[in-house]
This record gives sequence, structure tokens and C-alpha cells, in this order.
Amino acid sequence: MLYTTTCVASNSKPPNPTHSNSSPIPPCSSNLRPSHFIPINRRGLLASISITLTPFLTFPQIKNHTHYVDFVSLPVSEARGLFQMPPVRLTNRYYLVRAGESHYESSGIINTNPVAKTSVDNGLSEIGKKQTVKAALELKSMGACESNCWIWPSITQRAYQAAEIIAAVNGVSRSHIVPEYSFLDARGLGAYEGKKLDAISEVYASDSLSPSIKPPPIDDGTPNESVQDVFVRVTQLMSILETQYSEYTVIIVSPDSDNLSVLQAGLVGLELRRHTDLAFRPGEVRFVDAASVPTYKQPPSAVYKCLNPPNCN
Repeated sequence: MLYTTTCVASNSKPPNPTHSNSSPIPPCSSNLRPSHFIPINRRGLLASISITLTPFLTFPQIKNHTHYVDFVSLPVSEARGLFQMPPVRLTNRYYLVRAGESHYESSGIINTNPVAKTSVDNGLSEIGKKQTVKAALELKSMGACESNCWIWPSITQRAYQAAEIIAAVNGVSRSHIVPEYSFLDARGLGAYEGKKLDAISEVYASDSLSPSIKPPPIDDGTPNESVQDVFVRVTQLMSILETQYSEYTVIIVSPDSDNLSVLQAGLVGLELRRHTDLAFRPGEVRFVDAASVPTYKQPPSAVYKCLNPPNCN
């Protein structure tokens, strides 16, 4: 239980010194002294804080309403912090780039363990460097960075190397390279770690049945992610980008195809089981055309209203 002290002016009537319960009380300040204690519970304390802060949280009255947005009355579906797939709108322009071939891929080996993502073997192979230079030149021909642009690569070695090449070819400052530490990790393939690249066809066969099926687990620290798991990650990434930037160009560089194919499927409203229809080749570049994002439609539950429940026919 918390207590607060109420102070009274020193020139007010003092307590009766003959009263059995009275005792001398030192003044709170030069002009005030405590008169009694009032118990305050947690609810009362929070209420008093909210009352105190209310004037500071009130939106100012602005006469020029063209520069004023009443965020409190903004519909939830249009709040920028609530990103949904497919999106209501995109405030930025996006280019999706898969990094070139890695040393592991050139050896035909699956490597998705995040522990090794910054290793030299996860860097670009000689073929991968050529694929990435071609991608950088393609971005330049598309005018991707004619105005301000930001490059968001995975911290995975090959993706970050690809970002540096893209920046150099397009004249982008290294300060505009923003490494992403988790949302763009290569999809964890569990027990398929270390197997031949051809084995990934088995994973995609499972994906076509359900986006919730995970690859078999393994005990070496490699995650086993379903398509739905990847979808959650890339949706979180887009939420950050759409709230951090406005009317910029963002180049997303992924170390693998699945991040990008699942992201593009979400943006265009394609069923996630079919994400492999949008698979990216090493070094491939795609522009996210806003026209390809379908117009948002309210779900039937939001449109249909029962006027005479329970008779709703």
C-alpha cells in the first residue's frame, strides 16, 4: 500500500497539542507542513498519473488541416504500423534481389544454418559475383537508385557482398546499406542441412500440400521453417520498411529464393502453397509493381450484416 502526505500552509490552524494522538510534525517546506496521510492503491496511482498526463497527450488544434492527421480517429485498417498481406497500399517502391551463387551452392550443398551465415563459404562464388554484377547493372538500367534508395541485405555473407556490389555500381553510399540480422535469413531446412541441392525438391513438394508443413528437425541448430514461418518473417520486415520510410526506393537483397517468393506471393495475394511458382534464380531482380498488388477487399464477415438475428437469411 502506498501513502501520500498532504501538506497544509504554515499559517493554518495547528493541530490541538492536547489531543492524545497528535504529535509534532516537521513542515514539508518553509511554507507547508503535512496534515495527514491518505492511502493510495495501485489503481488510484495510475488514475492520477493519467489525469496528470492528459494535457500533454492531447493533440494540438491546428488550423491548417492539410498538414494534420488525427491519428486517434485513423481507421485501424489504414494505420501504417499494421501491415497486412496483401497490403492496402505500399508507400515505397521495392526491388527484390536474390544474391548470386554462394560457395556452398557451387558445391551443390544445402547450407541454411544461421551459425554459418557470415562464414567465407557462404560468400559469393566467382559465378555468383558475375551474377550479382549483372543484377546491379540491371538495377541501374531500371533507374532504381536515380533518386534516394536504401539497400536492405541479409547479414548473410553472400547477400551483404551483393549489396556492396549493387551500391558500388549504382553510386549509392555505404551508409545507405542497412544490414538485416534475422528477418532475411535463408529459410532453415532442418534435416536437409548438408544434403545435395536436388533434395530441396522434396521440401517444395511438402510446401505444395500445406504452407504449415515443416522440414524434419535436426539437432545441429538449423531451424526447420515452414512457408508460414517465412511469411511471418517477411511480413515483419515489410512492416518495418513501410513505417520507417515513405516514398523511397528500397532494394531487398535475400540470400535465398524462398524469402522473396513468399514475400511476392503475399504482396500479390497468391496462395502461399504456390510460392515456388515465383522462385528466384541466383542474381535475379524483380520490381514490385504497385499495380500488381490487388485492391484490398473487405472479408465477407465485414460486409455481410445480419439485420434480424438469429434469422439472417
